[in-house]
Amino acid sequence: MSMYQALYRKYRPQTFDDVVGQTAVTQTLKNQLITGRLSHAYLFTGSRGTGKTSCAKILAKAVNCLNPVDGNPCGVCAACKGIDSGSVLDVQEIDAASNNGVDNVRSIRDDAVYPPVEVKKRVYIIDEVHMLSMSAFNALLKTIEEPPEHLMFILATTELNKVPATILSRCQRFAFRRPTAQDITGRINYVAYQEGIDITPEAAELLGRLADGAFRDGLSLLDQCASAAVGTLTVESVYSTLGLAGQQQTVELMNAIASQDTTRALQLFSEIYSAGKDAAALLGELSTLARDLLIVKTAPQSGIGMISSICTGQEIMALAPKFTSEELIRMVDLLQETTGGFKTSVNQRVDGELCLIHLCQPRLSMDIKDLAARISRVEGEISDKLV
Repeated sequence: MSMYQALYRKYRPQTFDDVVGQTAVTQTLKNQLITGRLSHAYLFTGSRGTGKTSCAKILAKAVNCLNPVDGNPCGVCAACKGIDSGSVLDVQEIDAASNNGVDNVRSIRDDAVYPPVEVKKRVYIIDEVHMLSMSAFNALLKTIEEPPEHLMFILATTELNKVPATILSRCQRFAFRRPTAQDITGRINYVAYQEGIDITPEAAELLGRLADGAFRDGLSLLDQCASAAVGTLTVESVYSTLGLAGQQQTVELMNAIASQDTTRALQLFSEIYSAGKDAAALLGELSTLARDLLIVKTAPQSGIGMISSICTGQEIMALAPKFTSEELIRMVDLLQETTGGFKTSVNQRVDGELCLIHLCQPRLSMDIKDLAARISRVEGEISDKLV
């Protein structure tokens, strides 16, 4: 019996044409491969799950492929197959998070002088390169500065600001953009179709939003929900599998806060908490919703395109007039402060309830932000009466 392979691994792109949403990067790399104008060192930057390591692997295959097709690796020659299976020792993927010492880099430097045994080019893919120690960076610099012909480095990082300028200036840099929720939803629908997973369009959209700009997270969430669902994968089954409160309950809670109905807010919190939902996840959903409302209020034209929450655009537009911007800023601060304290909390339920009481009753606090929120609401009510 073969072992189950996670969806994000099974559907990892095999050619540059398979990579979704990074056309600027993949087209340039293909052109370089076709014309033979390759660099000896590349630096791929961007947030997690955007395709950096996948592209690094495709590039490592493409430079060594025996029958490349229009800049893409063929995927079937001995070199491609060997690199895929990890049997070609001339192509190595190194995780800098766990191999960050100078000795690790020195061993790369010592090996680098020897020509490759099985393929044309020796390729080192160093993931999360910003984790290297300063002395390791210095050792790497020597090799990147004067590399032998047969050597290529592909460095990848989520934190560009931590990579020394001396390394940056010697690499060709490619920035991977964060895919939109639509990009990820499209990929989720494709994989679900291939796998025979029955998913509603709304559930696919929800997973696309929850993935928060990472293809890998989107497919991992699909994997988790599909394995738990019986029959069609719906919005409700996504909420219950992931322990989220769900859009209806989050909107209801937000409405209770808007009308300063403490009793209703505590009742809802109790129901959601008793159903086994995580208090931190619930407050996180409220915080995301408050952030979305703030964006829509401060940037009415383009704001709706920037929403990241579990709620639909219509629900957000209906909620927005019920709050002032000052109230929302105070909400986000209070929610983040409460969830930040959960790590050391003795009782998360009590902390969550206190947070909701404060959200519903700003008059309980004399904090400057609470006062600003109260004043802004009074001003709004006065101007409504004057109209």
